[in-house]
Amino acid sequence: MQLESGKSFEVRNLIGGTWETGNGHETEPVYDPATGETIAETPLSGRADVDLAVGAAEAAFPAWSKTPVMERARILFRFKALLEEHFEELRDLVTLENGKDKKDAGGEVRRGIEVVEFACGMPTLMMGETVRDVARGVDNISYRYPLGVVAAITPFNFPCMVPLWTLPVAIAAGNAYILKPSERTPLSAQRLGELLAEAGLPDGVFNIVHGGREAVDSILEHPGIEAVSFVGSQPVAEHVYRHGAAHGKRVQALAGAKNSMIVMPDAVLEKAVPNIISSAYGNAGERCLAGSVLVAVGDVADELVRRIGEAASAMKVGPGSEEGSELTPVIRDSHREKVRGYVDAGEEEGATVVLDGREPPLEEGFFMGPTLLDNVTDGMRVAREEIFGPVLSVVRVDSLDEAVEFTNGSSFGNACSIYTENGAAVRHWRENVQAGMLGVNIGVAAPMAFFPFNGIKNSFYGDLHATGKDGVRFFTENKVEAVRWLSEPGTVESIKRPMETGA
Repeated sequence: MQLESGKSFEVRNLIGGTWETGNGHETEPVYDPATGETIAETPLSGRADVDLAVGAAEAAFPAWSKTPVMERARILFRFKALLEEHFEELRDLVTLENGKDKKDAGGEVRRGIEVVEFACGMPTLMMGETVRDVARGVDNISYRYPLGVVAAITPFNFPCMVPLWTLPVAIAAGNAYILKPSERTPLSAQRLGELLAEAGLPDGVFNIVHGGREAVDSILEHPGIEAVSFVGSQPVAEHVYRHGAAHGKRVQALAGAKNSMIVMPDAVLEKAVPNIISSAYGNAGERCLAGSVLVAVGDVADELVRRIGEAASAMKVGPGSEEGSELTPVIRDSHREKVRGYVDAGEEEGATVVLDGREPPLEEGFFMGPTLLDNVTDGMRVAREEIFGPVLSVVRVDSLDEAVEFTNGSSFGNACSIYTENGAAVRHWRENVQAGMLGVNIGVAAPMAFFPFNGIKNSFYGDLHATGKDGVRFFTENKVEAVRWLSEPGTVESIKRPMETGA
């Protein structure tokens, strides 16, 4: 898949190792967010397509699950090498279909590769546990087994990384896998499928079904699918969790966020401000770990707002493919209108518009300018609802306890960051704040691949999180064996084969 200016891409399902041509379904346009031009059409697959993918995966599963785990890991090592070889191509593909700048896109690809590296350790990660003599002459042993056919439904904002959160772990553990990527950004997923085939993955172990709501519900309802992993907005995550669980599936559904960044009076502002800017406006704010509420404690507020305003207004707005672009487009014009509506609501509810990005700074594409709202209060929609755009809301409080209370008042619990040099304040905050991923002087508190992506409250539905050992547990099942031998060991000569004893 070569990237060429003005090129239109063909988006196809991958079923049992075959790239399917047009299936007669309706399509949804795929845009370059930087220009608004259509670069592909995503087929909106239905139940029959999901059924074909499940059939191909079911056919591939028996042989793949019995393939020694070392051999499965070797394929992942080859896949990792191919990802490195095609790193820049994957980075540029993410920029093309999502709009983010090359630095963010490269970071996304790198974090995805790190999960592949983690999954290459599956021979160790699949280890069970043993306890001898749980009773006289009885031992207990546990073994990990793959589930069967599993599926992932992934979002537009990380079209390469999020599929790689689950794909390498699931297949290294011995499962067959179906991916339903976002219909808005299908190209990165398709390239991953091509590279997996080149790495030697057997046909049918990895399948792609493109589509929208019908494809999602078909996955959730299909009796041949054992587990579903989802990343997306809170309302859809709740639907996926409830609907999938109602059909007997194991489900992990990573949902929305409203992440606070607490700034204490002793924060090192010259270093904190660039980090805050990156968290709030990087990838146009379309990250579930983006800091979208700035909680200023005490007398730091005025100086903080001044510095944030100056830094944000100096950001270069432009296409992600252009060197130096810092604020890139949102994914769709319809989404831009939604974000504008939130800014309108904040202004109507009494927030001070310090920076107004509602008017498009560029004629082409789906751009917004950086937006900064001050004097935001607890009851405002911009303080509590996920906006998913380049909008930062400032809430002023008098103490750390008030900052924690504000944060804990959110229905979400994805991430929270604090900027301070006071260790006692950090400990108090850590022990009391209700968020699953915490950053100390770090605005995007993304865990490494060997830790779980640990949202809580309405930011996550399920029991086992994605990535890390949680991811391995999610895609495997335990069998626990109790063992007792009734005969005496005897000597080698006394152990006869059945035919020699007349049995």
